[in-house]
Amino acid sequence: MDYADARLAGTGIRCFVCPGNDDIFEIDAAIAASKTVRSVEGQVIQLDEHHEMVSSGWTNPTPWDTHREEPDEALLTRLEAVISKAKNPSNAVFNLHAPPYGSGLDEAPELTKDMRPAYAGRSLVPVGSKSVLKVIEKYEPILGLHGHIHEGKGTRKFKKTLCINPGSMYEQGVLHGAVVELKPQKVGNYVLTTG
Repeated sequence: MDYADARLAGTGIRCFVCPGNDDIFEIDAAIAASKTVRSVEGQVIQLDEHHEMVSSGWTNPTPWDTHREEPDEALLTRLEAVISKAKNPSNAVFNLHAPPYGSGLDEAPELTKDMRPAYAGRSLVPVGSKSVLKVIEKYEPILGLHGHIHEGKGTRKFKKTLCINPGSMYEQGVLHGAVVELKPQKVGNYVLTTG
């Protein structure tokens, strides 16, 4: 956070973070102590005059029993509670860590009973959230920003909603991201980045 505070101080750039399922709860205090970085877990924030952002880093269960995961039914209740704070969910950004189930943004290696990749990791299965899929189909936000599944890099359109998972290679020192232009009622240009 010190690095972010030093770089962002006085720039007017807003930086929002949302801890994901792997993040221990102690990280929340470190984020709260930052002068320039704001945690948006469970919040709706105004991005600009046209768009709000709904955020949650919680996910459906994983084989790893991580810190911020819960059964999909409980996750749906959590997401609906946050979305209910939005004035116009259909013109919002849904910043939800888990990608929608069956979207292709949620494909991960199939695991054997002893937690090894099946077929040398070549067999992929959908592991995203059915609750995230439900809220995207119900509210049709203009943009869904997701992560969680490192192998799930890509984009997928659900009616008018563009869903993006930039993927991850952080363990190799490579940062993936997405630069997205928001127009008043739709997504403009976007690009996935690697660096």
